[in-house]
Amino acid sequence: MSAETIGAVAALHRFGLGPRPDDLARIGSGVRDLFRSELDDKRLGPLGPVPFAGMAEAGPAIRSFLEDQRSRRVANAVPASPETMGPPVPQPPAGPAQSEPPLPQKTYREEARVRFHAMLEPLGGLGDRLLAFWSNHFAVSVNKSPQVRAFAGLLEREAIRPHLFGRFAEMLLAVETHPAMLLYLDNQQSIGPNSRAGARRGRGLNENLAREILELHTLGVAGGYGQADVTALAAAITGWTLNPPESTEGPSGVFRFNPNMHEPGERLLLGRRYPEGGFEQGRQALADIARHPATARHVARKLASHFVADEPPAAMVARLAAAFQASDGDLLVVSRTLLESPEAWMAPPTKIRTPQEFLVAAARALGRKPEAPQIIGPLAAMGQPLWQPGAPNGFPDTVAAWASPEGLKSRLDVVAAISRQAASTVDPRELIAQIFGPGISPETRSTLLGAESRYQAVALALMSPEFIRR
Repeated sequence: MSAETIGAVAALHRFGLGPRPDDLARIGSGVRDLFRSELDDKRLGPLGPVPFAGMAEAGPAIRSFLEDQRSRRVANAVPASPETMGPPVPQPPAGPAQSEPPLPQKTYREEARVRFHAMLEPLGGLGDRLLAFWSNHFAVSVNKSPQVRAFAGLLEREAIRPHLFGRFAEMLLAVETHPAMLLYLDNQQSIGPNSRAGARRGRGLNENLAREILELHTLGVAGGYGQADVTALAAAITGWTLNPPESTEGPSGVFRFNPNMHEPGERLLLGRRYPEGGFEQGRQALADIARHPATARHVARKLASHFVADEPPAAMVARLAAAFQASDGDLLVVSRTLLESPEAWMAPPTKIRTPQEFLVAAARALGRKPEAPQIIGPLAAMGQPLWQPGAPNGFPDTVAAWASPEGLKSRLDVVAAISRQAASTVDPRELIAQIFGPGISPETRSTLLGAESRYQAVALALMSPEFIRR
């Protein structure tokens, strides 16, 4: 094979989801053209049947479930008096324990399975890698509440996936108005102190969402904003809440702007004045922040760091930021600029696959299609449970975060379980040719071929530097 094909193997790891059996033979040296075509076609792995088509279905269903749970708890907490108990009622014999999880957990598990299976389908998978990047950029944690547990997959499907190749401003608005994000950062509790609801309830602003919009989602921590800007944005997005059960304006639990909660008056934000205007005030503020030069630099650096190196080349970051600004935040243009950056094809593979990337790549390499427990359990064991970061800044994206002794030990434990299951059906020699091609070092090849068993050979392959790094 040519040197160009050797670059193709590395590129499938850097930009894609990892090769499957026979993928290298299908792609050959045309990997750059493959990724170009995936962007041109806006290609993503197809989603299978999902628990809820959207928030209009999920919101009422989850709210009904939680209300039923509350009613049951209240009923069980109030013992009946002797006067009202009446004669004993015969009870049916106890049946086997129910294994059906609560609806929020069942929804989470199904969303995880559908999302994971979609990543097994693409030939290259650049689109799905970008989807995972943006999902972590706009992170929520399912540990926040049962609602967020049920809605996290919907946030990705409704707010991020449809805008993946559109404008950043559109994705930003869709994310910040999605119930999962509003609930995660408590914006439904934010009430303008001088609004009608604020005067009646004596409650005030919650700045959580506004702070994370500026610090994490747009400008970045060094983006030039101050506390006054956080307060101004928090006031501008008061009234961004969820539709209550008694509403006649649509399904409960979906996004709603409540003017009674909105702080009246104009806002001064990042040196720009926004007149009083209800929902439009916050919408226009987000649109302007999305186009801010600091946002372009923040997004550019995060993309370059994710795909290329913890400390990405300055020229590449500048090129991505310029493309972001010149295209008015067109993420398709930015993604193409990333793909065509010479630094992205020349940099050595120093990045470590995150646990999510690793589990997907292993399943693809071995031709497996795991179900929810074989996805959720291993991800949790390796320290990256799906949609469950420890903070709003998402999971870390540095080598040090995933190359620790503890992290590699947990990864080895997962590999041991996977390898035992795959050993009877995987030929190590074929695995070397199909997954590594000419990109494997002589040392790794010798180690794999010298393994004492198929199980050991598969485990060593999945823990090899060529597989873990990208």
